[in-house]
Amino acid sequence: MRHPILISLCLAGATAVSACQKATDAEVERAIEDVNVIDESNLNDVMLTVGDPNEAVAYFQRTAAQHPDRIDIKRGLAKSLIRAKKPTEAVLAWRSVVDSEEATNEDRVALADALIRSNEWAKAEAELNMIPPTHETYERYRLEAMVADANKKWQKADSFYETAFGLTTQPSSVLNNWGYSKLTRGDFPGAEKLFAEALTYDTSSFTTKNNLVLARAAQRKYDMPIVTMTQAERAELLYTAALTAIKQGDVTTGKGLLEDAVDTSPKYFEQAARALETLNNG
Repeated sequence: MRHPILISLCLAGATAVSACQKATDAEVERAIEDVNVIDESNLNDVMLTVGDPNEAVAYFQRTAAQHPDRIDIKRGLAKSLIRAKKPTEAVLAWRSVVDSEEATNEDRVALADALIRSNEWAKAEAELNMIPPTHETYERYRLEAMVADANKKWQKADSFYETAFGLTTQPSSVLNNWGYSKLTRGDFPGAEKLFAEALTYDTSSFTTKNNLVLARAAQRKYDMPIVTMTQAERAELLYTAALTAIKQGDVTTGKGLLEDAVDTSPKYFEQAARALETLNNG
């Protein structure tokens, strides 16, 4: 009489062990999936930062073909196309992201950025206008300022630049853009002030240094500003000041600056030497 009971107990135990085994297998599978997701996420990050831009494009194109519904892969492709300096293709990629139900306001900002890079200013403005005013980010207002600049709406541009400046801890780029806006308007003192301020946040930007020299030279301040610069940079900046001086009719000053540029450059400065030779030959 005890045998049926014993058999029942054994069967129950076997079932329990089997259930435990199945649960363990499921947990293992989930763990492997989690690891794969983490590995893929890390690879995506690498491709978007330190990877070769064209290799990144190829990687995200392959992955997007395998997972056409993954919006994170679509974003990765769009970002990699921007890094690879293919803005026209990036516009199409971002448009695909924006048309998705999972799209965010930040995706539309990225689309506007790609449109600006493609010189599609009116379309970029239309995209920015579709973003609610409650979406207040540095990138959004940086683009709004650039569009206002393109439309020569200077008051709006100044307001947007000021807002963008307040929304970032690394304002050198937006200050440089704001300064260039002032430069194109002919507000040379205002431009000089903004370029100088931009260099306090990033002393390595040669573009900002060159813009600062342009703003100063436009005011006939031909001496070099007191900023950190290499010998090669100093030669280039002297050349910039020289050309501005010559264009403004200060030929003698320009000639002297060209001579300084040639003497300062650590290697043969062909452009400055050629300009100097042209002046000397009348």
